[in-house]
Amino acid sequence: MDETPKKPTRDSKPQSDDVSPWALAGLGTQFFGSILLFVWVGNWLDHRFDTAPLFLLGGVLVGGGGTFYLSYRQLTKPRRPDPDHHDSTPRP
Repeated sequence: MDETPKKPTRDSKPQSDDVSPWALAGLGTQFFGSILLFVWVGNWLDHRFDTAPLFLLGGVLVGGGGTFYLSYRQLTKPRRPDPDHHDSTPRP
């Protein structure tokens, strides 16, 4: 049998191992938004309790560290095989 590699078409999907660029953009937005939220809460707590940079720095660490951890887990979790992707190896 002559097997020639298939050329990608305009409608072809990425392999199941690839991460979508939109998923990465969503992770970046989530990272930025959570840091912004925790900094805002930390700044509000600092003004309320008069503890100048204490809660602000805590907010940066909790927001950034927590989101980094969740993003890392999201990017390294095992992926399920795509049911539409057919293996080209012949089966016995």
